[in-house]
Amino acid sequence: MRKICFAIIIGGIFIFLSAPAKAQVSLSIGINIGSQPVWGPVGYDAVQYYYLPDIDVYYYVPQHLFFFQSKRGWISSPNLPRRYRNYDLYSGYKVVINEDRPYLHDQDYRVKYSSFKNRHDQPVIRDSRDPKYFVIKNHPEHNNWVKQQGHAKGPAGKQTVSNDRNHGNKEVQGNKRPEDNKRPQDNKKPQDNKKDQR
Repeated sequence: MRKICFAIIIGGIFIFLSAPAKAQVSLSIGINIGSQPVWGPVGYDAVQYYYLPDIDVYYYVPQHLFFFQSKRGWISSPNLPRRYRNYDLYSGYKVVINEDRPYLHDQDYRVKYSSFKNRHDQPVIRDSRDPKYFVIKNHPEHNNWVKQQGHAKGPAGKQTVSNDRNHGNKEVQGNKRPEDNKRPQDNKKPQDNKKDQR
């Protein structure tokens, strides 16, 4: 009986200690909607890589690099190689992979996602009207979003209150009390103002 209780306690401790580690791995990417290309698929707040099964290429979102095979091994480039110059990034299917260097396991991904080859039914960010994507520079609504952000700014160009889903930021002018935001002359008593007018 003691061995069973001991095993349960040890198992519980192991599960408890391993759970935060898994959470940290998934949170290490962070929300990166603003880094995603407009040809990327909708529905993902955090993306590390896209796998393009039609051409067996990986795209690293944080650094905007394509990874593809050559005779010398895997190469990274900000552009697709010449042999894929007619490939349409908007219509081709993209698989989101949140793992470091997935191209090192290319054979596994090629087999796993082979059923997505020649599929052209995936909605892309460019066509989305979800405001969270407007932060992306090349989105058709980006300029309107920027103008709207400008109207939400208070005095001195500071954003007074924002609960922006795109950035996850809340900015208030300092952590001061309202009376601390007054100018020094605003804190004078009425009789002090009379002295200044003389």
